[in-house]
Amino acid sequence: MGATKTEHFTDKQNQIATIAKALGHPARVAIIDYLLKVNECICGDIVNELPLAQPTISQHLKELKNAGLIKGNIEGTTICYCINEKTFDILKTYFSNIIANDREQNCC
Repeated sequence: MGATKTEHFTDKQNQIATIAKALGHPARVAIIDYLLKVNECICGDIVNELPLAQPTISQHLKELKNAGLIKGNIEGTTICYCINEKTFDILKTYFSNIIANDREQNCC
């Protein structure tokens, strides 16, 4: 998280920030959309789907994996990626709490 002092924030706050940062690029959102559509794939499939070079796709996959948004299984010389449901459950809970809290308040 760069120059911010992450030790001043809770583990949950740091985790949400890491996930949000990983989702902050449209190519990564497109990769997530693709994985949701096909359920599992290899890096080559994603390269055929998006207008980006293979090294660029690999870097985006690395960022998504480091944030816990995707998982990868090695099968021979290929890696099959899929969505990490646990991380999306964390996001679902976080945003559900925001929505529930927003409904309770009469703010501008």
